[in-house]
Amino acid sequence: MIATTEQLGTYLESFTEFQKRAAGRDLPWLRRMRERAFARFCEVGFPTTHDEDWRFTNVSAIAKTPFELAGDVRVSQDEVKQFGLPGPGCRLVFVNGRFARELSSVGKLPAGVKVNGLAAEINANSSEVESHLGRYLDIQRDAFSALNTAFAEDGGYVHVRRGVVLTDPIYLLFISTASDKPLMTHPRNLIVVADEAQATIVEDYVSIGETSAFSNTATELVAGESAVVSHYMVEREHRQAFNISTLRIQQGRNANVSSHSVLLGGGVVRNNVHPVLAGEGGECLINGLFMGNDRQHLDNYMLVEHAAPHCASRQFYNGILDDLAHGVFHGRIIVHKDAQKTDAKQTNRNLLLSDDARIDTKPQLEIYADDVKCTHGATIGQIEENALFYLRSRGIDEISARKLLLLAFSNECLDRMAPSGARDHVEKLIHAHLLQIANSVKHLPDTARLEDKGRNVEEIG
Repeated sequence: MIATTEQLGTYLESFTEFQKRAAGRDLPWLRRMRERAFARFCEVGFPTTHDEDWRFTNVSAIAKTPFELAGDVRVSQDEVKQFGLPGPGCRLVFVNGRFARELSSVGKLPAGVKVNGLAAEINANSSEVESHLGRYLDIQRDAFSALNTAFAEDGGYVHVRRGVVLTDPIYLLFISTASDKPLMTHPRNLIVVADEAQATIVEDYVSIGETSAFSNTATELVAGESAVVSHYMVEREHRQAFNISTLRIQQGRNANVSSHSVLLGGGVVRNNVHPVLAGEGGECLINGLFMGNDRQHLDNYMLVEHAAPHCASRQFYNGILDDLAHGVFHGRIIVHKDAQKTDAKQTNRNLLLSDDARIDTKPQLEIYADDVKCTHGATIGQIEENALFYLRSRGIDEISARKLLLLAFSNECLDRMAPSGARDHVEKLIHAHLLQIANSVKHLPDTARLEDKGRNVEEIG
């Protein structure tokens, strides 16, 4: 573990000041939760590549940087508009981890739906927050979760009451801003979808300016009995950003949860998804697409726990890597001894577009029940030259042909998303990013560039 005395001293100073002003500082339960979490972080420090769960990801750059807690920063509506999801039922905007009410729009929500900043909800309704906050995230297992919990204060709060059906997505936009010093934020989201309710939640992480920033996010999502929830996580920050995110899902009986992750930006990104199927008959889909170029490092860690019988889970992750990008997929399924009749599948597929791109993939099963159906697998390949030649022979230039093949590969991820405004938003971002990757092919002469040929790849794709 990486945790020198000097580094811990920096975090201790930040934590001491944070405790004096944090929302809910006078609530004994919240103060104890934060103190326990910070003590755990001090005990273990940052993970290293000697830890099996972090074997392929080096976070020493985070550990060695003297990050400071971000303060209040003003952002204009015009700056926010460039990132927005078209027509969301509700948009909550967070600037450097803090709820910006003046930039947010709640819209017309059905009765029985509450959305707010977590800090405001802690101050106004602490008993309801206490019943869920910190109950599911495992601070013993993960140092970043412990660090987030120590600094947990603000983020998105969503509570959908029993039987309520939300047709429009709830959009949570997290903006990090530029600064003359390295800043860190620890957004904490709490999403509770009660029995027989339905909701779609989008978390979108973006940047204004390009300076070193560390975003360490944790989301606790509780899906009640027979609830249906779709959760989207989009990461598209600048290349100097460090983004660590953890989605912890607690599923009740017959709950159906879909997690969709799309990683496009960031310098070092770690995406943790940890569902626990705690109720009989639950279903969980973990679906993801990560696309990296230059020297991006994109790490996806999936831990699926089957704790009840007759549950089904599906993991599908696709990666596209170019230049010196490094991708990681570590998928782990644990079937506990009482989880008979489990049906679990795990698949990771990867395309490497350069000789220097790298993928480490590790599908893993741990089965302690004797009546299950579990499979896993991974593939690594390149764009099929025969398919590329066929498209070229039909008069399609190389960039457009590559874009078509990459689009077909990424559409496997899109096809698993239900039609909605959230999917439309993600699809637009993916198409734009694919165009960027297709145009960055190093060996093509300038005369082969798309703009020089006057062709429109968006129309072709």
